Amino acid sequence: MTTSAPPASRPAPWDQAPEPPRPPRWARVLRILLPALLIVGWLAVAGVGGPYFGKISEVSTNDQSSFLPESTESTRVTELQGEFRDSEAIPAIVLLVRDGGLTGADRAWAEETAAAVEDSGLPEGGTSPLLPSEDGEALQLVVPLPDGEVVDDVEALAARFEEGRPDGLQSYVTGPAGFTADLVAGFEGIDGLLLGVTLAVVFVILLVVYRSPVLPILVLLTSVFALSAAILVVYWLAANELVTISGQVQGILFILVVGAATDYSLLYTARYRDALLHHRRRAEATRAALKGSVEPIVASGATVIAGLLCLLLSDLASNQALGPVASVGIVMSMLAALSFLPAVLHATGRAAFWPFRPRYDASGAERVRVVEHGPASRPTVEGRGVWAAVARFVTRAPRAIWVVTTVVLLALAGFSTQFQASGVEQSELVLGESPARDGQEALAQHFPGGSGSPAVLMVPTGSLDTAVEVVEDTEGVAGVVAVSADSPSGTLPLGQDAAPPVGPFAGAEPTEAQGLYQLQATLSDAADSPEAEQTVRELRENLHAADEGILVGGTTATNIDTNETSIADRTLIIPVILLVITLILMLLLRSVLAPVLLILTTVISFFTALGVSALVFNNVLDLPGADPSVPLFGFVFLVALGIDYNIFLMSRVREESLVHGTRAGILRGLTLTGGVITSAGIVLAATFAALAVIPIMFLVQLAFIVAFGVLLDALIVRSLLVPALTYDIGRAIWWPLHRRIEP
Repeated sequence: MTTSAPPASRPAPWDQAPEPPRPPRWARVLRILLPALLIVGWLAVAGVGGPYFGKISEVSTNDQSSFLPESTESTRVTELQGEFRDSEAIPAIVLLVRDGGLTGADRAWAEETAAAVEDSGLPEGGTSPLLPSEDGEALQLVVPLPDGEVVDDVEALAARFEEGRPDGLQSYVTGPAGFTADLVAGFEGIDGLLLGVTLAVVFVILLVVYRSPVLPILVLLTSVFALSAAILVVYWLAANELVTISGQVQGILFILVVGAATDYSLLYTARYRDALLHHRRRAEATRAALKGSVEPIVASGATVIAGLLCLLLSDLASNQALGPVASVGIVMSMLAALSFLPAVLHATGRAAFWPFRPRYDASGAERVRVVEHGPASRPTVEGRGVWAAVARFVTRAPRAIWVVTTVVLLALAGFSTQFQASGVEQSELVLGESPARDGQEALAQHFPGGSGSPAVLMVPTGSLDTAVEVVEDTEGVAGVVAVSADSPSGTLPLGQDAAPPVGPFAGAEPTEAQGLYQLQATLSDAADSPEAEQTVRELRENLHAADEGILVGGTTATNIDTNETSIADRTLIIPVILLVITLILMLLLRSVLAPVLLILTTVISFFTALGVSALVFNNVLDLPGADPSVPLFGFVFLVALGIDYNIFLMSRVREESLVHGTRAGILRGLTLTGGVITSAGIVLAATFAALAVIPIMFLVQLAFIVAFGVLLDALIVRSLLVPALTYDIGRAIWWPLHRRIEP
């Protein structure tokens, strides 16, 4: 039996030479002063940035139309609507329903309450007249609310129609304002609940990993300080309108920074603990830990940032914003993990690991021994422990392991074709209780489903009659009106069934602006339904054929344009991300073959996660589908973050291979990094899983996809597939520079 040992011409991974002589006084002072300055500096950053945790919501928006590029038809319509109105009010629809028919007392109370609402100053502009349903069971009132405190205004409006309501009469507040209020309320937990749950979960995991009460606190402080710095920068960017952030971008930023900073901290802490075993003085241990941590952490961060910045190619402002916003978070995570954490660990030394303090081992014994049983045999790992056992398992049948693992992953990946990501109805965005959704369902029973959220048409004045005729001939349209400043209601009925302008409508004409009339086509189906989307597509096709100058916008058109833009983004950005990350890996590993194989394994892992998610979403949670951006965001995070673990593993494998040879280096790298990478994967999965506490479908779906995918990467792909594949290939994995490394 022979033991693998470093060639005489190469240095061992740890310098076992005697400790250097005691440094001069100025150097000792600097070693104390520099960590102290770093700690104080980060405390100052936290002190300034901390208060912005509650302020960042003030500069975020959930208005979908504000995310679309200016070139889309619905965006152009939104801009032109400003010529026909003096405010950016959001319509709320109040619905009053009595099964069996409204009574005279109901109508009298409704008239009195509607007048009181208009006089209260709550609406921005006048309310519409009370509109009775044909079945005599419902009344509808449109109340324009200011685009500000929508949640409070909707609650106040609902309270108005609850007070003194006759017994048996039901009231609802729905429409665009109602759904916006539900969505904003769903995001309200981001500032406190999400962050609290995330930090609590991470703290528990770190307690289990470190078995120390001190280290988890230091690591969490690193994450919180990184997040404080990131929020401070992002708030400034959003306040100066350099980026447009939404609630979902805000939530992802919180999770990403905590997860990434913790992962980087775990890597540094593991290196520092190893260094304390081989160096008596904490200064030398800090230097050695930084030397072993900087390259993989910077490479990991650069990979994630490169993937995120590819989102700048998106046509959606929300996707574009996530790129720089999340990149700021990653930069702050790296800085905190490579400055604050080393400084505070240098200050605390071995005490940070209490009660299991690492002791200096003057013998220089290696933590991992790789042995060969004869000249023709393959190396194997001696010793106890889970990762030594995994390494021995890999050596027994590496080809069988990577082949079987790949086949199983591909089988599960096949279900990714069932992942439905063509968009969901706005009423389904909020999970759980949704007053606006309840109101929408009741509205559809008594009025056209699209009431309150019409398709908006901008029609050249010379094409008015043609446009009205086309709209009336399109199936799925319940009626059409023109915006008219001359009408008390603000609109003028058009079409064959419209009464002549008499009474209050006498002399009323459509309002003209920039040579255009604004028409509103009420759809028969709910504005966010697939049927309404099909109607709008037919309207666009028919109206464009009649006059290319006619534009069709509104809520339904915005949904269509957003989904189509998201799908186009997905098709463009995913290949670009793969190319960019592959190039970064080639530079890091000084190889062509290894990066290509690592990317392939990560892509397989992504599609496996997507396939399992499809099974869970369709058959367990019974979700109606997903936003088209869910697979894109899932891909960005799984590929960029999933490749992190391969970077942590393969950078250590290459380091060990240069000293011990390729196969021995693989076993040593797997054994040495197994614990820290697994811990990092569990932490990151837990942080993303915390997104599920926010009752927004997009975030819940993203939480499952990323959490499952990260665990799959950390526990299966990085632990079995990559080591077995690399071990089977041997030195050729480093092609074309493989001859510089021993077999």
